[in-house]
Amino acid sequence: MKKLLWPFAGITVLVIITVLALALWPTTTRSIAAASDSNSKALIDKGRYLAQAGDCVACHTAPGGAPFAGGLPLASPIGAMYSTNITPDRDSGIGNYTLADFDRAVRHGIRIDGDSLYPAMPYPSYARMSDDDVRALYAFFMHGVAPAQSQAHPRGIPWPLSMRWPMALWRKAFAPQPDAVAFDPARYADMSVARGAYLVQGLGHCGSCHTPRAPTMQEKALDESSPEYLAGGPLIDGWVAVNLRGNPADGLGAWSAADIVSTLRSARNASHAVVGGAMNDAIVHSTQHLSDDDLKAIAAFLKALPPSAHSPSSFNADPATAKALWQGVNSTRGAELYVDNCAACHRSDGLGYTQVFPRIAGNSTVLAGDPSSVIRLILEGSKLPATRVAPSELGMPGFGWRLSDDEVAQLASFTRQSWGNKASAVQAAQVGTIRSAIEKERAAQAAPAR
Repeated sequence: MKKLLWPFAGITVLVIITVLALALWPTTTRSIAAASDSNSKALIDKGRYLAQAGDCVACHTAPGGAPFAGGLPLASPIGAMYSTNITPDRDSGIGNYTLADFDRAVRHGIRIDGDSLYPAMPYPSYARMSDDDVRALYAFFMHGVAPAQSQAHPRGIPWPLSMRWPMALWRKAFAPQPDAVAFDPARYADMSVARGAYLVQGLGHCGSCHTPRAPTMQEKALDESSPEYLAGGPLIDGWVAVNLRGNPADGLGAWSAADIVSTLRSARNASHAVVGGAMNDAIVHSTQHLSDDDLKAIAAFLKALPPSAHSPSSFNADPATAKALWQGVNSTRGAELYVDNCAACHRSDGLGYTQVFPRIAGNSTVLAGDPSSVIRLILEGSKLPATRVAPSELGMPGFGWRLSDDEVAQLASFTRQSWGNKASAVQAAQVGTIRSAIEKERAAQAAPAR
């Protein structure tokens, strides 16, 4: 019996050695030449704009902390990851990074010490950035950002998951090589669509949230060559990352390009919806600062995406719900709850009020396959962020304090199945799960900092 086990033991040892060798084998990268005007105002200003397009400040700035000094905990399935200091501080930041070091981190996911970055840093998307844009970003972070010291933070990922070498295997398996995916605008017949594709696929890293992921956590697609790209992603801080493709109900099929531009600029639009959750930060820190041409380019690219094959819902305008509510016919508990809690703002016809209270009829968030965002909205409410063109922080109150799980489920189901909306019903158990998650989030926020 022992003789039979020896071959298996040998194979196991060989596999372990091979895996370690593959993980630890250094990755060589092409060096890019430094810009001749590496600290010019024009290059720094370009880098500042690109940093806004990439929303770098959102992840690399902790509440109350210096801009880009890191320390923000980023939730993940394996624990909290703390963002790094990317100011030019020489002790705790990137002040000692050369352009090559910076490029390896941003586009290749490799730290200055050779370890691999966790893909919370969206280097699979940033791999599409051009050399010129990397140079501009480097100029901005070296010469346009004030150095700030940061303190060491507690390790949020327990051992052995905190070991870095397995991340090299993930990076080598799933992160594209920049030269292999260098952006080619000639692929697109329209130059505006090409510019939008570059921003969405690269610096904007929209797919990081809005594309579904495989069990091994890589995005199922990194560009529009796959129908999975931007077809809706996982929950982000408890909110659904919605479908951005051309699906008429749960996607952007019913949105105009102007609706998309307005949403990215002001967090609201006249026809369909307003944003909430994590997207608020993206608009406040990033998209509202983009030029009109770039916002129109993003909209043009998104509107060029065909629907995904999966359509979990549909919408065909139907006046029956509005007529019944106008006549005082509340035939279900969900209808009663809507009249008591929602109709004053969203109206009995579900059309809301332009730029203030979003319509529910045909609302892509309401019609998402996963009802988590609707449940969370009802339980804890939400608030529109203040932007330059829409400075009012309009909010919706939460009703979790007075509605039971069953009542929230019936109200959410009513909104998903009225005015022509056709989406799956919500169950009380789903509400209970999200209510518990919200309570845990509030307890964590109230806990004193260690």
